[in-house]
Amino acid sequence: MSEMHVVGVRVELPNNQPILLLRESEGERYLPIWIGSVEATAIALEQQGVRPARPLTHDLLKEVIGALGKELEQVVITDLKEGTFFAELVFHGDVRVSARPSDSVALALRAGAPIHAAETVLDEAGLLIPDEQEDEVEKFREFLDSVSPEDFRGADT
Repeated sequence: MSEMHVVGVRVELPNNQPILLLRESEGERYLPIWIGSVEATAIALEQQGVRPARPLTHDLLKEVIGALGKELEQVVITDLKEGTFFAELVFHGDVRVSARPSDSVALALRAGAPIHAAETVLDEAGLLIPDEQEDEVEKFREFLDSVSPEDFRGADT
């Protein structure tokens, strides 16, 4: 299992499909996951430190978990079946709750919980970006620095 960090989200053109990009913390593989526009917005808002006037669903879930005296220990991207990623929220005592990776990552960012991916998932869907493509990664990072949540509004899910 590899710890991952969120590089960010972007919109794939021409069909405006948001992509969540994760990267191994201690490795070179990237994991792209196509996600919905609502989750993309939630992730982008949290990464930019934007606090909406009213809590989003992921903010509410974090508060409910805390009110129940629990803490999210980690998120694990567990599987990839027929192009669909699966994840689990992991709590104390190895209590696991199945969730979509996009929701899991949005919650992990809010809770400060680590994100992990199973080696089988990384072996199947992880991408190595050769040195000559590092410029593209840097352009992607620059794009992420300039993107705003409004860029995700109206995207098809």
